[in-house]
Amino acid sequence: MRFMMLMIPKGYETAAAGTLPGADAVAAMMKYNEELQKAGVLIALDGLHPPSMGARVTFPGGKARVSDGPFAEAREVLGGYWMINVASRAEAIEWASRCPGGENEIIEVRQVQEMSDFPADVQKAAAGFTEMQQSASKGKGA
Repeated sequence: MRFMMLMIPKGYETAAAGTLPGADAVAAMMKYNEELQKAGVLIALDGLHPPSMGARVTFPGGKARVSDGPFAEAREVLGGYWMINVASRAEAIEWASRCPGGENEIIEVRQVQEMSDFPADVQKAAAGFTEMQQSASKGKGA
């Protein structure tokens, strides 16, 4: 089963552009990341710049509208993620619990939807999705 562990650092929603974690925090996180890798459960991971450097695209009336960050209405934002492949939700939660997070950080654990989770009509509507995923992962880093 694939799970995303979503890092939600409190206060990151108002962080200035260019805000980066300190070396000690990165070193502790790298040790954790290496544990995930050595256990063979790590699929992908990335940190994200603060929302002040991002944009949101909404679709009022079906037309795209772009708003540059920061976003006044944001209460919680993502700071990064891990994608892991484990046997159960309990195992994913165990891995999240081992993260060297601080008092201001939350990790949300969410299972990734698999094609087999959907009824036949939805699977038919999504024909080619699995191949698209495989193609996208091969092109990663290009």
